[in-house]
Amino acid sequence: ILSEKGRLYDTKKGQVLPPNEKPMPKLTDKELLNYPEPSTLEVVPNHVARYWDMVALSDTAPAKVIGETGMLRDKPGFEVEFLTRNSCGNAMEELDRSDVIMPVRGHWKLIYEGGSLTLNPGDTVSVPSGVSHRVKPAMTGHCSLYRIRATSDPAGPTWKG
Repeated sequence: ILSEKGRLYDTKKGQVLPPNEKPMPKLTDKELLNYPEPSTLEVVPNHVARYWDMVALSDTAPAKVIGETGMLRDKPGFEVEFLTRNSCGNAMEELDRSDVIMPVRGHWKLIYEGGSLTLNPGDTVSVPSGVSHRVKPAMTGHCSLYRIRATSDPAGPTWKG
């Protein structure tokens, strides 16, 4: 059950709405008419980024996945880049915002001021702003990761540029 406060309660796990919350009301027929229903033709090219396309596009530089100029054009308040062995670079970076790193395949080394950390697929690390850092593969073979960086764009509905 989705509450009017936007919280989900799983009734199959025995969760119930607290007494002070009501279920989210269903959309009326009139509201449904104004609710966007994109077609497959709109969804696939504008809202789907395929893994091997991202690998190909990250051959020499990080592939912009989500962002104003990304494969998925949007301005949600952050940008997502896809990096592979060939596109991770060697320079240390120091940002004015945090950097979130999420390995997808292979093992990576996060090198930062004063240390390093090995990252595996499924790990997520947030590098605080002002910390000089970089990533590099920690193994031979195919490696990939997502890097998420905040932007100054306000979060909101999908941007259609």
